[in-house]
Amino acid sequence: MNLDAISTTWAPRLLSVLRIMTGLLFMAHGTQKLLGFPAVSERGMPALLSLPGIAGILELVGGALIVLGLFTRPTAFILSGQMAVAYFLAHASRSFYPLLNGGELAVLYCFIFLYLAAAGPGPWSLDAQRRSRF
Repeated sequence: MNLDAISTTWAPRLLSVLRIMTGLLFMAHGTQKLLGFPAVSERGMPALLSLPGIAGILELVGGALIVLGLFTRPTAFILSGQMAVAYFLAHASRSFYPLLNGGELAVLYCFIFLYLAAAGPGPWSLDAQRRSRF
C-alpha cells in the first residue's frame, strides 16, 4: 500500500469534509442566535444590530458560504478574525487557559478558519467548480 498515493488522493477530499462539517457546526451558532433553533440561547434572542446579532449574521451567512465552498478564502479569513475577537472579548479575561475560560471552541474555530483561508476549499466546493470553468 502506497501511503503517498493515498494521501495525495484523500487529503484534498478530507479538506472539503473538514470545511463542510466546520461550516455546518458554525451555522448552528447563527441559527440559535437568530432563529432560536435548535433552542433559544440562555441569553435570549439578540437585537439584530447588536454585537451578538452581528455575530449571528456572520455565523449563519459565513457558515453557509463555508459549507458551499463559495468565496471560501475571504469568508474564512473574516470568520477567523471574528473568532479571535470573540475569544478576547468573551473569554480571555476569565482566565489565561482556554479550557478554564470556556474559549477552546473559539480558538479551534479561529485556527480552522485560518487554515481554510490559506488552504482553500478543497475539490468539493463551488469555488472549485467556478475555477474549473475559467
